[in-house]
Amino acid sequence: MFKFLAKLNKKLLPSYTKKQLDLARATKLQKAIIAWKYYVTTHALD
Repeated sequence: MFKFLAKLNKKLLPSYTKKQLDLARATKLQKAIIAWKYYVTTHALD
């Protein structure tokens, strides 16, 4: 299930590393998206 979610995240959610987003200046929504992507990715690797 998490591998499927990881693929959806990659296609639907923005990549902030490519945009070189500064985490200190990120909005709450951007931080929430980063946290969600991290959560899904770590569980997909298990």
